[in-house]
Amino acid sequence: MLQYDQRIDEKQLNSLALAYMGDAVFETYVRHHLLQGGKVKPNQLHKTATKFVSAKAQASMLFYLLDQNVLTEYEHSVVLRGRNAKSGSIPKNTDVQTYRYGTGFEALIGYLYLSKNEKRLEEIIQLTIQFIENKEGGINNG
Repeated sequence: MLQYDQRIDEKQLNSLALAYMGDAVFETYVRHHLLQGGKVKPNQLHKTATKFVSAKAQASMLFYLLDQNVLTEYEHSVVLRGRNAKSGSIPKNTDVQTYRYGTGFEALIGYLYLSKNEKRLEEIIQLTIQFIENKEGGINNG
């Protein structure tokens, strides 16, 4: 990662900016995971990636994390800030509530990344990837 003189204060950053970063970071991890699993055809990669990076998938991952009670109190507050942020636009293929929960998940990932808490970031990402793969019945094998 490029080094900058000025550090971003992730605790003061707008929730939608956290989600913007979280979206890119999570997609990068998912893409790497899929390549590690032997997927190389672009169409296959894109189709499989959407099972992880869609608002519906991210909302379900967030519900899983909440059900498992793995988030710290502060992480939970980041999620709530992200979920409650008003973006002004909702994608056509999902409802408002699902989109907002997906945004909350992305805000969490963005926060962990920008806070340079790589260990925690990767712990959360590993849990969510395993969750989706178990839910989809061995996604990496198909």
